[in-house]
Amino acid sequence: MSTLKKLASQTAVYGLSQILGRFVNYLLVPLYTSIFTTGEYGVVTLMYAYVSFFNVMLTYGMETAFFRFSQKHDQPGEVYSTALKSLLATSSAFILLLCMFSSPIAALIKLPQHPEYIVYFTLIIALDAVAALPFAYLRQQNKPVKFAVVKNINIFSNILLNLYFLLLCPYALKNWGTTLPFYEAEVGIGYIFISNLVSSVITIPLLSKEFMQMRGYSFNKALWREMLVYALPMMVVGFAGMINETLDRTLITYFYDDAEVGRSMNGIYGANYKLSILMSLFIQAFRYAAEPFFFSHAQTSDKRTIYAQVMDYFVLVCLCLFLGVMLFMDVFQHFIGINFREGLHIVPVLLIANMFLGIYYNLSIWYKLSDQTNKGAIISLIGAGITIVANIILIPIYGYTGAAWATLVCYVSMAIICYVMGAKYYPIPYNTGKVLIFIAVALVLYFLHGWLIPFLPTSNLIQNSVHGLFLLIFMVFAWLFERNNKVLFSPR
Repeated sequence: MSTLKKLASQTAVYGLSQILGRFVNYLLVPLYTSIFTTGEYGVVTLMYAYVSFFNVMLTYGMETAFFRFSQKHDQPGEVYSTALKSLLATSSAFILLLCMFSSPIAALIKLPQHPEYIVYFTLIIALDAVAALPFAYLRQQNKPVKFAVVKNINIFSNILLNLYFLLLCPYALKNWGTTLPFYEAEVGIGYIFISNLVSSVITIPLLSKEFMQMRGYSFNKALWREMLVYALPMMVVGFAGMINETLDRTLITYFYDDAEVGRSMNGIYGANYKLSILMSLFIQAFRYAAEPFFFSHAQTSDKRTIYAQVMDYFVLVCLCLFLGVMLFMDVFQHFIGINFREGLHIVPVLLIANMFLGIYYNLSIWYKLSDQTNKGAIISLIGAGITIVANIILIPIYGYTGAAWATLVCYVSMAIICYVMGAKYYPIPYNTGKVLIFIAVALVLYFLHGWLIPFLPTSNLIQNSVHGLFLLIFMVFAWLFERNNKVLFSPR
């Protein structure tokens, strides 16, 4: 239990401040959806979907390879230096190539009037890729405070710049007749991208000490090739993961003959996807802590039991977040504009889908620790195939609702496949029965709550009290279940 408490504290240290920052950043969604049309916000959603793909491509699994080889290699500094120099070289080539062809690329994604968007995002992606390894170094060196400070400076500088360009500057122009520095009204949503770029630039000097850690070590070609053998399948894992996470937003746009309608539907889908932010933030914080934690316990005798216990508590937290968001949806819906709320019905589907993505992340530790990342790539490619087929079938029929269900089908399938393969190659005694009972009870409470609410008075006090009661019932059930430690559902 002390080990689990350590992981919980690491999750809190690495993730809490970033969760706070990301949540504050999330508050920009009401700003965007009140200022821009659904079509304009659809462009924002589309551009960030492409960013996710290229972020994976430019880091090509080097973060995970760094964690693994730092544990195995007798000179961790050489591992870090070799990986970082590799990322610097590939990111520089990426900038040169995409900036040269920004106009045809903009035309390809149906934004021919805005090649500058391609330049902005090329620089954002490259800078973030280069910064990824110094951030991994901070995690590996157990320096959560600096990790959190730099991450939050990045986030809050982005927020402040958004407020400056999208609120203060238009207000000054309208009410005072004054044009503030660096502002041109016609730039519009471009200021969202410019703000992101400036915040990425600010991050680099803040990590200068970590960049300097590569001094004194040469580029080890033999080590680099060995790391690539391990890392490239992880790039496939990440790339397939981005297909799973973002292809839906791309296809929603392309399945509509009217491009403006497609962007509008994409904007609605993207805004409602944001309502699963709490689940996504927890999973991200957990991954920050869990990856170095899992590798550091790889040599302990009770590691597999620890991994199984981690899964239990991970699912419990996810289900509490699911119920917290869905039971209080009358509150959370106000984080998006009223024109976007027609898509609220997809939020529970996306929350459960993200929970299964987190379950998959837990299960995937077997192929990382057994150096079978090629099998992880196979699982991810199967998941990507499911995503592609499901979206092609469902989006033309059900629109963005079909995209949400395709996401759920994909992540559930990947979790099942990873569980089955892991049981064969690297058995871990997961408490599968207990986890399934927790999920079933949470879903029953959710549907029972949905049935009951229309019969209650419209008083906010009564409604919120019932919301809280249902969440409390689940938490008490989980606590009693854990305390009794049912033998029937103990690890096998």
